[in-house]
Amino acid sequence: FGRCITADSGNSVGEIIGHSKTVNAVAMKPQRPFRAATVGDDGNMVFYHGAPYKFNEKSALHKGFVLGASYSPDGATLATVGADKRIQLYDGKTGEPIKQIGQGEHTGSIFALSWSEDGKKFATASADQTIKLWEVDSGSVIQTWKFGDGLSIRDQQMGVVIPHGRTDGLIISVNLDGELIYLNEGKDEPVKILQGHQKSITALTGSSDGKGSALWTGSFDGRVCCWNIKTGTASVVDGGSHTNQVVQITGVAGKIYTAGWDDTVKIADESAGTFVGEPISLAAQPKGASASDGVLYVATVSSIAAYSDGKLLKETAVSYAPTSIAASGSLVAVGADKNSVKVYKASSGGSLEELQTLTNPTGTISALAFSKDGSHLGAGNSVGKIYAYNTATWEVASDRWSAHTARVTCIAWDDTGAYAASGSLDTNVFVWCLEKRNQGKRIKAANAHKDGVNGISWIEGGQIASAGGDANVKIWDVKSLP
Repeated sequence: FGRCITADSGNSVGEIIGHSKTVNAVAMKPQRPFRAATVGDDGNMVFYHGAPYKFNEKSALHKGFVLGASYSPDGATLATVGADKRIQLYDGKTGEPIKQIGQGEHTGSIFALSWSEDGKKFATASADQTIKLWEVDSGSVIQTWKFGDGLSIRDQQMGVVIPHGRTDGLIISVNLDGELIYLNEGKDEPVKILQGHQKSITALTGSSDGKGSALWTGSFDGRVCCWNIKTGTASVVDGGSHTNQVVQITGVAGKIYTAGWDDTVKIADESAGTFVGEPISLAAQPKGASASDGVLYVATVSSIAAYSDGKLLKETAVSYAPTSIAASGSLVAVGADKNSVKVYKASSGGSLEELQTLTNPTGTISALAFSKDGSHLGAGNSVGKIYAYNTATWEVASDRWSAHTARVTCIAWDDTGAYAASGSLDTNVFVWCLEKRNQGKRIKAANAHKDGVNGISWIEGGQIASAGGDANVKIWDVKSLP
């Protein structure tokens, strides 16, 4: 069931009827006399005259689900594709069948079809991991692109488009993994492949050199990506993803560590952009990870473990359930029970000596971050407030960072240590000033990520990168700092 609605007024100009199962696609003739066609899981193509659009007839020439429909640019021909691996052509004005082509070419369901601007060619996308370019008049294949080695579900081609207004023969397809693949007619290999996240981004960090020249992100489905900030493009880190949510990403000395809810920590070579060696198996689910001076500290639900070069140095059992962790030099801060932060001094062998307990009276600690020089610690809590502590005296340097209205998920300090940025489940990003006379001032990026902000980092040029539940990474120019 469906309706035709005018774009300018929102008024209904026709009812979509005639299907007994899910409607998968709609195609509309762009010239008068207006026509429309819908296809669905009932195996039918339903043809409509309009406007207003009314049922005219239905056709059941496909066997099985009909998955795609598209009109040629001149409106003369309608094409439909489906699970029977065939392409059916119809007269665009009358809906009468013209011919069926493609028998034996695709070996999997055809999901989509797109016409060239002159209407002489079209491209199809299929579950057989191929994109095919066709000549309409002869019904023959001009070129085939095959993706993946052997049977690869992720390389099934789910959609395709031939952009109009170009002369370079560009074709863009999307696979089941969400990658956009740029092809050119006459070239065997893709021009480029755009990768990224398809699920909520749950962790973000900058490059391990602290300069923010690159970004590393992890998502709910375990995927880890490395981003080139200058080009805005990402590449999925080779070597196998986590099998569950990435909790936190941290880096030090050319290595990136990713902690996931599959109870492992993976180690990536930053320059190569690939995971190396065997993952670290954890004794329990990680709550956070932080690296400093070549040592990785991982907080699990029952302990704090220190690793060097992928090997366990020391695991310290704790009587509370850690909520977050941050490290700077020999200092390790851990979110603890009773709204507190436990501060430890770490030895070269990974042993932890408790130095201080910081009490946060308003909520459970949910995010921790040291400034670059280690002089201050930011502690965000579950009710949206952030406290800044002076690590020389452990006195409160600021308790006025309190504009968030939900749990603080991430904090990052700039290179100078004068400003900190934060993200929250309230969808907002704030930049705060440590200077006492300006502590009440802030810069706000409202609704930065509609499903909450889960990661934040300062990058080159004084900009901020944020990531969130909308699976996006955004770069912000920070202006008018107090």
